[in-house]
Amino acid sequence: MAATLKDATAIVGIGQTAFARQLPQSEKELACRSILAALADAGIEPSEVDAFASYTMEETDEVEVAKAIGAGDVTFFSKVGYGGGGSCATVGHLASAVATGQATVGVAWRSRKRGSGPRPWKNTAVQLPTPGQWTRPFGLLRPADEIGMLARRYMHEYGATRDHLFNVAMACRNRANENPAAMMYERPLTREMYMNSRMISDPLCLFDNCLETDGALACVIVSAERARDCRHRPVYVHSVAQGLPAQHHGMVNYWNDDPLSGPAWTAARHLWKQADFGPQDVDVAQIYDAFTPLIPLSLEGYGFCGRGEGAAFTEGGALEMGGRLPVNTGGGGLSEAYVHGFNLINEGVKQLRGVSTAQVQGAATCLVTAGEGVPTSAILLRA
Repeated sequence: MAATLKDATAIVGIGQTAFARQLPQSEKELACRSILAALADAGIEPSEVDAFASYTMEETDEVEVAKAIGAGDVTFFSKVGYGGGGSCATVGHLASAVATGQATVGVAWRSRKRGSGPRPWKNTAVQLPTPGQWTRPFGLLRPADEIGMLARRYMHEYGATRDHLFNVAMACRNRANENPAAMMYERPLTREMYMNSRMISDPLCLFDNCLETDGALACVIVSAERARDCRHRPVYVHSVAQGLPAQHHGMVNYWNDDPLSGPAWTAARHLWKQADFGPQDVDVAQIYDAFTPLIPLSLEGYGFCGRGEGAAFTEGGALEMGGRLPVNTGGGGLSEAYVHGFNLINEGVKQLRGVSTAQVQGAATCLVTAGEGVPTSAILLRA
């Protein structure tokens, strides 16, 4: 019988800093603060940490973090590529390391100063990667431009409208309005505000784009056996997947047979194959939302509806509390904070602990996804 990671490990600690457009601390300090908070939440000493996982885009490396927090000997460390696509994979890498005995206490984190930091595409001295040479000189400069192209294609093919994108933005903002830690706490959004806001990259307006945030988050992974002795009810890592489809071209997906069949579809096949339940059994979802169109595309990719039905799925309050699938219950990247999706992991843990600011009653299963449109990852969490 094939080996499996199913429920072999659990997330036992979560931590985060404040979120703001501008914070005075360095990315290293923010990283360490979030990691120490997660360890304190788990009741585990920093000296017990022997594994780290982060993103290739993380500017604070495991060497500096390990020294700063007072970790012991480290026996596993990894970095996952593709920005927002790497979030869930950091948990998956640590789950694999702990389940196979390469480590005992793993820490995953993301620290970012995107609100006060530079725009990566402004550095014209850097040689463009080969795919970028075919897009950026011709105007697809920012991620918003690239996803705007996919969104327009989706609207053309399936009749999606800006009203559907508003449904996504509204659901995330409504949850942020309940979350004191969210950047958009007590800042309501109306349809009029949405429809009259400035265009960033047609058809994406201001409220279709994620926030610009300084902040950091972390979580702690241990074996299922050890998790029973930690401070909080364990949240088990039930299934893990990464996805890079054939002939993928990041964000724009030009050279696929089908540009709208993104990495979510590849990750989902593997994710559900290893799980004891399916999309119909998911109580709450934290779906990567750097841009509103990513949610309907992900709803289709992960099997919550059929091809081309993601936009219609958002109708009738389906994404709100009490709807078919409550999503991004902390506010997500659109309205809580944008830290490359790591806040979605921590919010999934809060839901299954029963302590979210927008708690889905009786939630026992949660899907967390990383960025659609880039090589991605996803995890299924179980209470």
